[in-house]
Order: sequence, then C-alpha cells, then structure tokens
Amino acid sequence: MWNSVIGRADAGIPTGSPDEAGEYVSRNPSRLDDVVARIRLAGPDTLVAAAENAKRAQQEWARVPAPVRGRVIAGFGRLVESNKESLASLVTREIGKPYTEALGEVQEIIDTCDFFVGEGRRLYGQTVPSEMPDKQLFTFRTPVGVATIITAGNFPVAVPSWYLVPALLCGNAVVWKPAEYAAGAARAVAELAWRAGVPGGALNLVYADGEATFQGLETALDKDLVDKVGFTGSSAVGIRVGELCGRYLQSPCLELGGKNPMIVAPDADLDLAVEGALFSGWGTAGQRCTSLGNLIVHRDIHDEFLARLDSAVRGATIGEPNGDVLYGPMLDQKFADNFERILKDIQPHHTVLGSDAVGRITDDAPRAGFRGDPSAGLYYHPVLLDGLHTDDAIFRQETFGPIVGVTTYETLEEAIELGNAPGYGLSAAIYTTDPATAFRFREGIGAGMVSANNSTSGAEAHLPFGGNGRSGNGGRLSGMWVIDQFTRWQSLNWDFSGKLQKAQMDVGAVEPELDYRLPPELSGQS
Repeated sequence: MWNSVIGRADAGIPTGSPDEAGEYVSRNPSRLDDVVARIRLAGPDTLVAAAENAKRAQQEWARVPAPVRGRVIAGFGRLVESNKESLASLVTREIGKPYTEALGEVQEIIDTCDFFVGEGRRLYGQTVPSEMPDKQLFTFRTPVGVATIITAGNFPVAVPSWYLVPALLCGNAVVWKPAEYAAGAARAVAELAWRAGVPGGALNLVYADGEATFQGLETALDKDLVDKVGFTGSSAVGIRVGELCGRYLQSPCLELGGKNPMIVAPDADLDLAVEGALFSGWGTAGQRCTSLGNLIVHRDIHDEFLARLDSAVRGATIGEPNGDVLYGPMLDQKFADNFERILKDIQPHHTVLGSDAVGRITDDAPRAGFRGDPSAGLYYHPVLLDGLHTDDAIFRQETFGPIVGVTTYETLEEAIELGNAPGYGLSAAIYTTDPATAFRFREGIGAGMVSANNSTSGAEAHLPFGGNGRSGNGGRLSGMWVIDQFTRWQSLNWDFSGKLQKAQMDVGAVEPELDYRLPPELSGQS
C-alpha cells in the first residue's frame, strides 16, 4: 500500500502523517476483482505539510536557469515516450479507457513536453521605452510560487501534464492531488517526472479525498503556503474552489464541466456528422468534460440524421477496453451510481434509441455484440434520447455518461440560443458545408473551443483549452496561454540619470500650434 504523500526517497518528502484518513482501493472498472492500487488517504494536515515542503523547495528550483528547466521537461517527455505502451496499459487497466484512446492520451504528454521545451528559452519579457531620458523600463515573468493542482481521473495523465509541465518549467513548485480512482496512473507520471530530474520537493504527490483536500487547501491558503490553485472537475466543486480562492485574492485556474452542443445544419455531410456525434457523445462512455451533450439538428434533416445515428450507435462495439471498442466501462463506481440517477430523468415524452435496453448491461439486459463479460465490470447501454425539451434536466445538466439528447431548430439564431441555454461554455461543434454558417456560429456561441466539421472532443497541445460560464472562469490550459497561469509580471524601472525623475511630472513636452490653420494654397481651394 502506498503512503498518502509520495516522493523520491532521496528528496526529503514526508511519507506519512498522523492525520491519515484511511485506505482507498483503486479497482479496474472493467474487471472489478482486479485491484490496481491500494493507497493511504491523507487528512488535511498532510496537504499543508506538502505545501510547506514545496515552499521550501521552490526558490531553489526557480534559481535553476529556465533553459535548464526546459531540458528537464525534455527528459520527462522522452521518458514518457519510452514508457508509452506501459503507461497507456495502466490507464486502460485503472480507468477502463480503450487502449487506443489511452495511447493518444499518453501522446498528449509527449506533445506538451515537446512544446514547452522551447518555452524554457522563450519566457520573454519586454524592454519598454521610458517617457524620460536616461531611464529604461523592463518587464519580466516570475514564477507564481507554489501551485496546488487538483485533477480528475477521466484523463489521468494528459490533463495533469497540462498543469505540471508549464508550472514546473516556469519555476514553480507543485502539490498535486490526483483523483483517488486514478492513483496508479498518477504515481507512474510522478515517478517519470522525478526520474527526469524534477526535484522531489518541487513535485509533491498527495492522496486525499475531496473534503480533506478542501480543508487542507483552506489552511494552506490561510498560512500563505499556496500561490496558485488549478482544479479540473465538476462545476459544483469548482464554484467552492473559486469562492475559497477569492477570499485570499487569488484567481484559480478552473477547468470544469460541459454541456457541449453539436449543431447539424441542413447542408451538413450527414455521414461525417454521424461519425463525429458517435465519437463525441459515446467515446470514453461520455465521461469527458468535452463529451457531446445536446444534439441540435435542423428540423428538415432530423428524421434522416436520427435514423443514421441510431443505426451507428446500435452497431457500435462496447466492452473490454483492451479490444477495438467504442467505449468500455464507467470510470468508477461513483460514476456508475451517478449515471443511474441521470437515467431516472428520462421522461415519457422522450424516445429512447441506441440500444435494446437502458441501464447496466447484464445477462438479463444484454447488449448486442458486447465484447467480454459484462458482469465483470461497470458497463452501461448507450442512450440516444430524442424529443428533448429545454426545461428537461438532461438538456440543462452535464450527464457524464453514455447518453446524448436530441432537439431540433429552424434558424441558426435559434440553434445558437439552444446551444448557449444550459449556461456552460466549454466546447461546441457545427456540421455544415457553408463557411458563413460556421463563422456566424462561432461568433454567437459562448464556448471557449469551437469546431467546424469535427467533434466536440479532442485538443491539441498548442491550442488554448478551457471554457466560460459554468465551464470555467476564463483560464486557459495548453499552449503559450497557460504561461499566464503560472507566472506573474514584474516591472523594473531603472533610472541612471543621477537625479530623481518623477513620472508624469518631469516629462518633457512639445506643444503643437493648435491655432494654426492651413493657408488657401494648402486647403484645396482654387
């Protein structure tokens, strides 16, 4: 069983605490009798101790030249690449993500590291002209300090890298609290980072449940031990984290849930739209923050599109994630329980399509073409729900499971209004062959990420990732934009004139002759 706080043995990391809160067992959701990891859960004081450790280590890490820190990140990427198949297999085993998707997730770490290697030489400031002579102005990026990063487990290795890599590159120290149900994957990522040269004190891995984490974070903020909070998870918890950070005048980086719309215009390539909807809505069993939530289909093509999509969903292979499947099990028992509650929101005015049953896949409620033994894991039927109303809970709330609702529209303005109505703003997509429609949709939709003729899911390492409204507070991960989350601007005012020059008061001025008027020969008069 792993301790509640883990670091390299030579790094001086505490390996336990008197406030340990018990044991957590991380199970393979596709085979529940397979125990992946046993961990000791920490109480609030352990997270505070980890923040104290990070505070001690941060300044020394920040003094390492940024290009050298970049080389550490390069080594991390190469180690991940060398262990790609092993890490992907662990992700598949621990959270049930299909192996091909898990490989893509690990590749995302590699891509992120490749991007940020060069940022170690590009943490640019500016030289700014002064309004007075013999004076120079400069700006510098400086590390924030200690970042506490709290991540979900549906992307247990890729999303943490979006935080860890830029935070460490910029000279910050990190306290990382991963999801308990992805404890093994988190340990693997941390081990690779430490082996790449990240000091143990600069990266602290803490296992704790949500309430202990929140209490520990509150104490650490009160003691001035945490300078930045990054959180990926539900909108409800994100609100609590945002309120807590606001009390200490901090702006957290919040990457929250989504109710991501997909518009299917009357001129859309329907086969392509079906393919995009299938992957967006039911890939990873709908357990992505970017999963398709509401399909908004033009009234003229609704019946044809729905028939094609129903056929595609019914024909999709579900089951053991080591095989070629659309999706495997739910991530963890708590997500299965939540999905059971979501299914109770199906109403008599809904038409249920996509499978021959609703709920858990069992011998009594089989799924055609299922691969493997459904009784071994947390497997659920896909649901395609037609007849959605705007006041339905399934229309307005994130479902985080293999269910997609369908409604119709007549005008693009109506489609945009329907897409924005739930109040989330993470991802959105439109299928159309008309560029004007695509650009008008982009202008009107409130999502931070928009796709035309592509899925609502899928991010590239050099584009900003994040949402608005109930999906986040405007912070962005990935690419050069995330640097703003982990650095602060500092200005230097260097006066070498040998005298005190006062801004706005000792500034030389050249006054224009405001009463001058052009003579007739220069005024266009004949």
